[in-house]
Amino acid sequence: MELIRIFQIIIAVVLIAVILMQNRGGGLGNVFGGGGANVYMTKRGLEKKLFATTIVLSVMFLSISLLIVIL
Repeated sequence: MELIRIFQIIIAVVLIAVILMQNRGGGLGNVFGGGGANVYMTKRGLEKKLFATTIVLSVMFLSISLLIVIL
């Protein structure tokens, strides 16, 4: 059980790092309607890999969290 918790902490730290490395897309201006030309940008290269890694790590973190709750 302790090994699962340690693994969850490691995944959480890596997930935070990957999220922070992603491009923020111009700051808060896009949240409130600014930067309309950048709405339909496609992800390429490293940005696409970081996005996919974020999804995989999120699913792993959720799965481990559910496993801890069940056990």
